[in-house]
Amino acid sequence: MMATMPDPQIETRALLSELGTAMIATGQPVQEIEEELAEVGARLGFPELQTAVGPTGLQVTLTAGGPSTYRSALPGLRLHQAASVRLIRHQLVHGELAVADARDELAATARRPVQQPAWLVALAWPVLSVGIALILQPGWANVAAAAVGALIVLALVQLAERYEVVKTLLPTLAAFAVSLAVFGAANAGLLEGPLRTVLPPLAVLLPGALVVNGMSELAAGHMQAGSARLTYGLAQLGLFALGLLMATALLRVPTSTLVNLRVDEIGWVGAPVGLLLIGSSICLMEGVPLRMQGWVLLVLSLAFGAQLAGQQLGSIGLGGFLGAIAASLGASAVELRRPQLPRLVLFLPAFWLLVPGSLGLVGVTELAAGRESATDVALGLLGVAIAISLGLLVGSSVGRALRGRFAAPAV
Repeated sequence: MMATMPDPQIETRALLSELGTAMIATGQPVQEIEEELAEVGARLGFPELQTAVGPTGLQVTLTAGGPSTYRSALPGLRLHQAASVRLIRHQLVHGELAVADARDELAATARRPVQQPAWLVALAWPVLSVGIALILQPGWANVAAAAVGALIVLALVQLAERYEVVKTLLPTLAAFAVSLAVFGAANAGLLEGPLRTVLPPLAVLLPGALVVNGMSELAAGHMQAGSARLTYGLAQLGLFALGLLMATALLRVPTSTLVNLRVDEIGWVGAPVGLLLIGSSICLMEGVPLRMQGWVLLVLSLAFGAQLAGQQLGSIGLGGFLGAIAASLGASAVELRRPQLPRLVLFLPAFWLLVPGSLGLVGVTELAAGRESATDVALGLLGVAIAISLGLLVGSSVGRALRGRFAAPAV
């Protein structure tokens, strides 16, 4: 009995749904996913491709009124996996990969672990926290407290992989445990500025990317995806603030301590060292290939420099706007000349440095402590999120225009 040949349209729909959900798992905004899937669909012979992309899945149809395929999104992918997804899309657009082979590559990518030893990946957590502390709260005791807090968060993350209840309560548990340690040290007179010291250990878990991506999607007209992501991000932010406030209530921390105070004992050298530690630790945690790590540090430095310049010239919002433009446009410019270096992998570490969720956590905590009005906190958080979102839209739009005009030949 002869084997039945697979239907090319079914295979293509399956590929596009798998590619799209992998792109969702890398953290791309839905408007970019729809644009890039349309480009792949046109290259595969389906210029009428239609997609409906959301934060948790997507639906694909190749022709108007034709059959469709729905697929739920994968769990979040690391940057080394995101690099592979980007390469597969690039090869499909340039006709270098067949449909069946692309599906096999995507399946293998989802299973591909980080190549570094587990102990080295674990070490990257406190290193990242120290790097962020050197920028946000550069005091010697604060940096040490940030490293200890990162080890607490790492232990909770590993527990969350085993127990569903810990996973559900992770934002509150992490904020509570870290706040107990940091504010306990502050009560004992070991450090100053505890509120900003709490932020570096929690930065990896904070929903800054959710909030900003949600705003970006709303600005691009994707109301369902944007509102869902924004609502979820704000709810997560509230859970972090709840854990922090529970710890301060338990320790009877006076409201005068819950102030956005910056300690600077290390001086100007803290920022460049912090950037180096942030870039190297993210590359370790996310398995970024060695050939990309220098470019990651370059884009990270561009974003930080633009953010710092904006803050000096105007405000936090202007800093976020300029930093987002520098990160997005810088990553696009690198990919323009080096197509094998995925823009998303170069861009995301710089995006995480902007830490919009951290600013929101400070504001929510000060609100609950009675130090700020609800209007001031809401407007401040919204202003920073909008500024970064607009920066992303401007940077990505200019980047797309440059790619269309000066795209390098496939390598």
